[in-house]
Amino acid sequence: MFYRDERLALFIDGSNLYAAAKSLGFDIDYKLLRQEFMRRGKLLRAFYYTALLENDEYSPIRPLVDWLHYNGFSMVTKPAKEYTDSMGRRKVKGNMDIELTVDAMELAPHVDHVVLFSGDGDFRPLIESLQRQGVRVSVVSTIRSQPPMISDELRRQADNFIELDELKDVVGRPPRENNPMDQAAEMLVPQD
Repeated sequence: MFYRDERLALFIDGSNLYAAAKSLGFDIDYKLLRQEFMRRGKLLRAFYYTALLENDEYSPIRPLVDWLHYNGFSMVTKPAKEYTDSMGRRKVKGNMDIELTVDAMELAPHVDHVVLFSGDGDFRPLIESLQRQGVRVSVVSTIRSQPPMISDELRRQADNFIELDELKDVVGRPPRENNPMDQAAEMLVPQD
């Protein structure tokens, strides 16, 4: 479903992709991921979206954000909102759906194909809009986790569904023990 001469843009919902890969037992090697999609077409932009805990002395995701920024990814971040849930657990809320949607709509006239790394069903109207503008949309997530990480309506709307587990040998690496991303991800509120 990829053509070598088409202009591509990647839109990565950071927490969603992290959770999907973790559920499949591997970590994403972002250098390999970028190389894979450069091979598939003319990669114009690779966006990565995440909320950051700015009030902590050290944000566990900061090294990844810095690495991605210096290695060809367009970083879109915002401060996360922190709160304590009814069970007394510290939680972080940092939904980046609006930022991702606005960027995709602005870039739509300049690309042929958008690759969305998320299983969030809230993106279905975005995919519909991109398609009406003549942009093909592939969605990368997984149905092989329990429960599946992609909503059925998102998968049906996409022009192409790419099973993340099938990319494991191309863009994956074994999970690191004591991965600081695990600490950050455990606090993130699941988005529906």
